[in-house]
Amino acid sequence: MTDSITRRFPRDFMWGVASSAYQIEGGAKEGGRGPSIWDTFSHTPGRTADGATGDVAIDHYNRYRQDVALMAELGVDAYRFSISWSRLLPDGVGAVNQGGIEFYVDLCDSLLEAGITPVATLYHWDLPQALQDRGGWLEPASVEWFAEYAAVAKRALGDRIRIWSTLNEPWCVAFLGHSSDVFAPGLGRPEAGFLVAHHLMLAHNRAMTVMRDVNPHADDQLGVVLNLIPAEPAGDDPSDVAVAETVDAIHSQQFLSGILEGKYPERIRRLHERFGVADQIDEAELAATRVDLDYLGVNYYNINRFRFDPASPGLAEYPGADGAVLVRPPGELTDMEWGVEPQGLTIVLERVAELAPDLPLYVTENGAAYPDEVGPDGEVVDPKRIAYLDSHIAAVADALDRGVDVRGYFVWSIFDNFEWASGYGIRFGIVRIDYATLERMVKASGWWYRDFIAAQRAC
Repeated sequence: MTDSITRRFPRDFMWGVASSAYQIEGGAKEGGRGPSIWDTFSHTPGRTADGATGDVAIDHYNRYRQDVALMAELGVDAYRFSISWSRLLPDGVGAVNQGGIEFYVDLCDSLLEAGITPVATLYHWDLPQALQDRGGWLEPASVEWFAEYAAVAKRALGDRIRIWSTLNEPWCVAFLGHSSDVFAPGLGRPEAGFLVAHHLMLAHNRAMTVMRDVNPHADDQLGVVLNLIPAEPAGDDPSDVAVAETVDAIHSQQFLSGILEGKYPERIRRLHERFGVADQIDEAELAATRVDLDYLGVNYYNINRFRFDPASPGLAEYPGADGAVLVRPPGELTDMEWGVEPQGLTIVLERVAELAPDLPLYVTENGAAYPDEVGPDGEVVDPKRIAYLDSHIAAVADALDRGVDVRGYFVWSIFDNFEWASGYGIRFGIVRIDYATLERMVKASGWWYRDFIAAQRAC
């Protein structure tokens, strides 16, 4: 263990925890909420482990005051959560659901009363099913659908929320949900990911513009969150290097370049041509609508390594990276079969800082899934998660020491939750959920994080 408690962070550094709406809220049919694509996907046989759904999840919709009290007990500065689009707009556009507005108003008021800053994400993968029925993110109209939703959210909650992100991990939305079929809506069409990615970039730009015009405040911070997994070659073979570079272009560079520069890398343009979507992607529109960020959120969990195998069909989530084979990482793995390599977080933060040296960064997600050990006294012991958080917080300190402007760190996640297609068998939380009773139990890692934050404040 690196004992990150001895590392000193800036006094105003933000220490937070994170979650997302479909993973914790439940209340799927309560308060006027409409169905989302994850409701449809999870209720489709064979799509999720053990047929798990988010119908109840951890019932945060009905227990949010208890959950906010737990966050206050842990002493966090901020809570990053996502807003359910279909809870605000059951049909995606049009009539606003006042019950949904009231839920998020009450949640924010509870947070503010506890001295916790609300940090909101507009889109964490749960498109209203009504919009999917109209073509979803494949439709150019999705740009304006999202802008309407962004305006509704900002108008209703902008007096309480100052830090917003438009999208969470657009690569997952585009390529896991559209090129692949492992996430909702589960299209499995290789070309679809590139078109969806473009519409997401345009939607981000449009939402940023709308939100700056609606209920503006001088201290608003508007940004986007990307999961920047380093893609490295497994060896020195030029074929390994080439395939890793293609993966990196698909996973990270097209989004970084699209958002920061308003253009796509040449590798991505070639893939647009190859998959027959170039005539549907107007890069001039992307450049014309590009807006500056107030911050960039970085989600980091692991490093991916690839080798080239001419016999391999490649990976569905990286269409065009022919022959790509994902190599098992070194050392012990988490329950997600990801390696534990904190140095990758420092690398990612430095890379982004090189591209945009004046852009503030937040580590908006970082954490690990491990099995819990529940003792006879109810204590939940999770030393591996503590070691993971400790080493990765130290990696953030290393980035700060090297001049990177990092403003905050958010643990993923505050609670065990519905882990998408993996169901409820994967536990990321620093608070354990007993899914039979929905009882909350702070794990040893949660108390460790509390003590770490307290030590920083005592400096």
